[in-house]
Amino acid sequence: MLPVKEIQERSDRHPKPSDIKFQYGTAGFRTLGKTLDSVLFRVGVLAALRSKKLDGKTIGVMVTASHNPEPDNGVKLVDPRGEMLESSWEAHATALANAPSSVAFVAAVDELVRATKIDLSIPARVVYARDTRPTGPQLVSALKDGLEAIKAEYRDAGVTTTPVLHYLVRTINTKGTKDSYGEDTEEGYLTKISDAFKKLLAGKPTPPPLLIDCANGVGALMAERFKAYLGDIFTINVVNADLHTPGVLNNSCGADFVKVNQKLPPSITLQPGQRACSLDGDADRLMYYYADEHGQFHMLDGDKITTLVASYIVELVKASGLDEQIKVGVIQTAYANGSSTKYLSGRLPVKCVPTGVKHLHHAAEQYDIGVYFEANGHGTNIIDVINQTVGDALSDAFLVEAVLAHKSFSGVEWDSMYCDLPNRLVKVVVSDRNAFKTEDAERRLVSPPGLQVKVDELVRKYGGGRSFVRPSGTEDVVRVYAEAATRAEADELAFRVAGLVYDEAGGDPSQRPKEFI
Repeated sequence: MLPVKEIQERSDRHPKPSDIKFQYGTAGFRTLGKTLDSVLFRVGVLAALRSKKLDGKTIGVMVTASHNPEPDNGVKLVDPRGEMLESSWEAHATALANAPSSVAFVAAVDELVRATKIDLSIPARVVYARDTRPTGPQLVSALKDGLEAIKAEYRDAGVTTTPVLHYLVRTINTKGTKDSYGEDTEEGYLTKISDAFKKLLAGKPTPPPLLIDCANGVGALMAERFKAYLGDIFTINVVNADLHTPGVLNNSCGADFVKVNQKLPPSITLQPGQRACSLDGDADRLMYYYADEHGQFHMLDGDKITTLVASYIVELVKASGLDEQIKVGVIQTAYANGSSTKYLSGRLPVKCVPTGVKHLHHAAEQYDIGVYFEANGHGTNIIDVINQTVGDALSDAFLVEAVLAHKSFSGVEWDSMYCDLPNRLVKVVVSDRNAFKTEDAERRLVSPPGLQVKVDELVRKYGGGRSFVRPSGTEDVVRVYAEAATRAEADELAFRVAGLVYDEAGGDPSQRPKEFI
């Protein structure tokens, strides 16, 4: 039986704001942290129901807003193998979050139980964690209220990174089986990743120290802990590791800052030849960069990481004479730079899928070795040296360093594998991002009607031009991506398309960003 009275009474402590419509997107629920209290309570109930539906397997809940500004927060569910929540349940999450009252919420829960044939007698198990955002403790309290309302067993993994939470979910669920993935503790994670890295570096010269920008987020805690496990085989120098000063999380630092602005965080200075990397706020995105001999900044994004890793794996497979038995493939999204796609397509299969780790990860599992990184630095490889459950910036950085050591590459040699087409990513604030619908792995718009035709007309004016428009899965914006033969043309095309989108979406002319053309 559903504990209706308990759920309803506890739900009354977490009323839904009447003026907000919540949506479970590619990264779960994500918006201003102070508005999410009711959502966290309801996610607690939902996570327990998901566990019961899957015969009592442990479900993960991560409270984070990743690369978003510090006032934001969010929450996402993690399925038993450490993967994202099954997409058919995203609609259930959205429906429960938007029930207008406690009575309506209980009715929605009852309907979900009936529709998905959940056996309520099965125990529910959940493990949860949070990042360092100031709204985190209050939101976790609401989550616990939801878990207790439905009598779920739960485990608090504390303040840790998103990749660690995904790792814990998989290890808890595979413990004692032939598919065991490791010890279900943070120490187990640190040991697994560091031991694999040490094996890869055995017999190679010690790589130069790596500067890691931790975006003033929880990745700083994990990077510091890795130091003890790596010993003198590899040196990490951590910067932007302030977890206490209000307002500094992801502020002018971190992977998203580097990718969007295509420049160094102002707090970092590189010596000629030095390379470094940036994590995002929950350490699941990675952006590399280096300074050339003149001290000039060069970005090495997810496409560059994919190319480095995938081409090296292909070399190893061919050298071992196993290219007929082991199938290697690369998964990209529409954001992948056209030059990287061209380079990789001549060497191995490349597939384009919609944006979002769940799409990439699923496609990667179709290969014996699947490699995926979004251009924003979010990705992984389905092989043992890294965290296979989700994009993990720190383990991915160790993989990059291992490949560079084996190939004796500096940043310059890595960067010279292919030349990026100049590109620009622009955010456009619109009143309703859901009015924008896409097809062809998000490369073409089907709604609003007629807008894609106008985008196509603009693109034809630029040599080597390409542009697409898609609604963000993590923010209340629409994203415009453009690339062209020159930097000036890429910028101009991006801002022209952005202006077109703003105007078509009924944007206020008086608020129109001045850079939009």
